[in-house]
Amino acid sequence: DKRFMYEESFKTPLLIKWPHVINAGTTEDEMVQNLDFAQTFLQVAGALPPPDMQGESLVPLFKGEKEKWTREAVYYHYYEYPAEHAVKRHYGIATKDYKLIHFYYDVDEWELYDRKNDRFEVNNVYQDPKYSKVVRKMKQKLKEVRLKYKDSDSLSNQYINLYKEKGWIEE
Repeated sequence: DKRFMYEESFKTPLLIKWPHVINAGTTEDEMVQNLDFAQTFLQVAGALPPPDMQGESLVPLFKGEKEKWTREAVYYHYYEYPAEHAVKRHYGIATKDYKLIHFYYDVDEWELYDRKNDRFEVNNVYQDPKYSKVVRKMKQKLKEVRLKYKDSDSLSNQYINLYKEKGWIEE
């Protein structure tokens, strides 16, 4: 199920062939998202994206211009609970080293995973004192990216109110 922020559902393989631009056999491990596709297609077509459009063009990575890639973290937010899939509402941020997830609405749970030392994300180290500085740093990054994407608790509450109106959740 692609609704959780856990690694098995969070990652999506991406294979691209672009003769004379991407060298055969090239691999990349940068933090990219499906919302980067539109930006990429627009740049390749020579069109300018709307200023409020999210995502980054992948073209610099295709051309080996890694220094032009600016994303250090990926943000994710899942709103649709309660719904048929019963995936709890959560949002979070992932860097190459760590992943911080906050489950909210009818729970208030935080999870932190050390992606370098626990690639299967089985050990939640959020409460581990050794990771207290990481927790603070990741929460700050999370706050910044939520502001960047104009995501907020009030937006989440709009979904809750909509679901109440539709009778999907009780008052």
